[in-house]
Amino acid sequence: MGELIFIGLGLYDEKDISLKGLEDAKRCDYLFAEFYTSKLTGTDISKVEKILGKKIKVLERKEVEDGEQILKEAEKGRVGFLTAGDPMAATTHVELRIRAEERGIATRIVHGSSVFTAIPALLGLQHYKFGRTTSLVYPEDKFFPTSPYYVIKENKERGLHTLVLLDIDAEKERFMTIREGIDILLEMENRLKEGVISDDTIVCGVARAGSKKPIIKAGSILEVRDFDFGPPLHTLVVVGKLHFMERKALETFADLARENRSV
Repeated sequence: MGELIFIGLGLYDEKDISLKGLEDAKRCDYLFAEFYTSKLTGTDISKVEKILGKKIKVLERKEVEDGEQILKEAEKGRVGFLTAGDPMAATTHVELRIRAEERGIATRIVHGSSVFTAIPALLGLQHYKFGRTTSLVYPEDKFFPTSPYYVIKENKERGLHTLVLLDIDAEKERFMTIREGIDILLEMENRLKEGVISDDTIVCGVARAGSKKPIIKAGSILEVRDFDFGPPLHTLVVVGKLHFMERKALETFADLARENRSV
């Protein structure tokens, strides 16, 4: 029986993969990848293939959810499944690993740098002061989910920060910006009117985490909305109660105005 190795590629480009991940990928008989849950915006598939010395078959969402291509190859040999960030950040990947083990296929994980640790680190916010993570998706006709609003509300009531992941539409090459995400949050407040989001709410925006020059900015929600973050990927944080060291970090690293004392 073969082996299925879940390999994280990191956050930004082909150089973010760990040495262990690089070595394991090179030893694989077959490589699959998916870039619909996240994407390496600082590179392209040809550069990843060049550094690994192997061709990679990029799968669509339905092919990963079905999983049969991956599992059938893994029954015969060593297969690598490549993802941006950390491979176990997506529920679909966990489910695929469970199915592999149930079929007698050995599995391993080679972790990669992840937005879940990189964003707090860039901002200087304490990891253990984050509550539940939430995601914003592009609204459609008669589809405007408001669950992120209540995740933020619950976290703020406990003094916790909220990591807000922004939608990726890989097929259309459409990546939600911080401005678009903030507009959605403001519309949620307009509809629900529970006082969770106001003009004074402090948020942080991060663009291109993992690159040599990520852009980070903290301030009022309207100030951050109008800031130019440049190309994707973008990530948003709604700030909870700040420790004095966190405030100092945001003032130093993310240009939070010293007179801003709303949190």
